[in-house]
Amino acid sequence: MTADHDAYIAAAPEAFRPMLRQLRAGLSRALPDAEEVIMYGMPGFRIGDTIVAGYAAFSKQCGLYVDPGAIAAHADEIASLKLKTTKTGVTFSTSKPITPELVEKLAVSSRGATGR
Repeated sequence: MTADHDAYIAAAPEAFRPMLRQLRAGLSRALPDAEEVIMYGMPGFRIGDTIVAGYAAFSKQCGLYVDPGAIAAHADEIASLKLKTTKTGVTFSTSKPITPELVEKLAVSSRGATGR
């Protein structure tokens, strides 16, 4: 499935490609036993039957999607970076990037929340 992630990143807006590559690398480090998949047109990382983390690029921002508990557990750090959140996602852009440390924390927390 690696080629699918490569193709997704290659098709994303050019300004976001370096961030998406970093995001993917951080998720791979945090979830070494996860399988890279594409679900609902979005790249993700699956352990067993559970998607632990996913990411996407849009026209003006990117998003990292994890378990709601992971978002709640790191709400203060997310707020300190002035990033926007939804119940299951954190959005970021080139002007307001997500840190590699936060990516890894969210992925590990999301994995823990799924019980795997």
